[in-house]
Amino acid sequence: MQGEARLLIDGKLVESSSGATFDNINPATEEVLGSTADATRDDMDAAIAAARRAFDTTDWSTNGGLRKRCLQQLQTALEEERELIREELVAEVGTPVLMTYGPQLDAPLSDGLLWPMAQIDTFEWERQLPNGDAFGMNSWRRVVKEPIGVVGAITPWNYPFEIIINKLGQALATGNTVVLKPAPDTPWNATRIGRLIAERTDIPPGVVNVVTSADHLLGEQLVEDPRVDVISFTGSTATGRRIMEHGAPTLKRLFLELGGKSANIVLDDADFTAALAMAWAGVCTHAGQGCAMQTRLLLPRSRYDEGLEIVKTGFESVTYGDPTDANNFMGPLISAKQRERVLGYIKKGVDEGARLVLGGNRPGQFDKGFFVEPTLFADVDNSMTIAQEEIFGPVGVVIAYEDDDDAVRIANDSPYGLSGAVTSASEERALSVARRIRSGTMSVNGGVWYGAESPFGGYKASGLGRQNGIEGFEQYLETKAIAGPLA
Repeated sequence: MQGEARLLIDGKLVESSSGATFDNINPATEEVLGSTADATRDDMDAAIAAARRAFDTTDWSTNGGLRKRCLQQLQTALEEERELIREELVAEVGTPVLMTYGPQLDAPLSDGLLWPMAQIDTFEWERQLPNGDAFGMNSWRRVVKEPIGVVGAITPWNYPFEIIINKLGQALATGNTVVLKPAPDTPWNATRIGRLIAERTDIPPGVVNVVTSADHLLGEQLVEDPRVDVISFTGSTATGRRIMEHGAPTLKRLFLELGGKSANIVLDDADFTAALAMAWAGVCTHAGQGCAMQTRLLLPRSRYDEGLEIVKTGFESVTYGDPTDANNFMGPLISAKQRERVLGYIKKGVDEGARLVLGGNRPGQFDKGFFVEPTLFADVDNSMTIAQEEIFGPVGVVIAYEDDDDAVRIANDSPYGLSGAVTSASEERALSVARRIRSGTMSVNGGVWYGAESPFGGYKASGLGRQNGIEGFEQYLETKAIAGPLA
């Protein structure tokens, strides 16, 4: 397999100016899939210049009809290559193929471009204010929304297509131009989009640029360059803090969707068999490589042993291995580095006194691949490292609580606030608890908030701003108040 290896800069598909490339590794086999252009600082500079020029000198920012046509062209091109994208995602991400029929591919492809595209016609781009008489001047007044300018989009490796398409959809629909820096672990879904933009759409040169590099720090060039107006970043909280620091001198607007340590609260009146049979899914799906995964399970002390036994049985049933096998819910971690990081957290959990119920090792049946066994800890105190820090692997922790107030306290005793869930026989009771959790998204009795029209983001160290929804749409816009004299 060899994906698109070239950069997209100013409408052209080009090699790195240095001629350098880097390997794209299959995490399930540890084999080299192929190569990708390894961009230089000069390449990034050219991409930023192209995006700035396209925003300042073309009608992209004001021509809604052109934006709609181009987004529909890209949608059509992506749909025609859907199965190739699916195969590519499984190979470079290591995602179970089953996930591509949901959030890895089909779900974002169904609305990630189309929902923002529809907003071009329906969004309130202008609104009238009542006439004013400030300072004795009778004036008409209006508020207008305008694109912010050049967007630096920096994306991760865990759900790369999903995150890229949702960033592109909203940034482009609002009239901005984009420089996309994808994660070096999973470059080809981004470079494919770049090729389709160049070959299959009327998107003007420079409106979208795709710059791949083995160097994570090349993204800092976007953060520091004054020609870039906003950074849209999804990734770790540590990197988010670094972006805030380096973006401060140019007063960048930031959207940061960062880490999570979400709590799954099962109240004492819940049907435990129904509520816990799939608790493993919020931990082990895609090897736990998801920021919103519910990796802290909170059980009432009065039913703790009963609940733990159900959860243990569920973890034992998790199928994992070859991600091309549709029977597997869990594939490998993205890299050897990530595998060692996860194993280090597991050791830390044991050292701090948590009870290892099952898993905790590299599975012996695989000679290749960055796999870690589904792992479950019990008798965890919420102050332990494995309960406070984002592991980003298939590691769940079970914590006992006394009553609803205690469950809320434990759930909120976290630096993060991205997602969570509450289950109860009473929807009213579950909703009451959910409202008290300081988190950007919450599931009540299994409800699903996901979709292009739904804002996603977090409180506290889980980030700033929202992706998707009207709230996400508006983060790519400036607000201007205009007034003039009444006749």
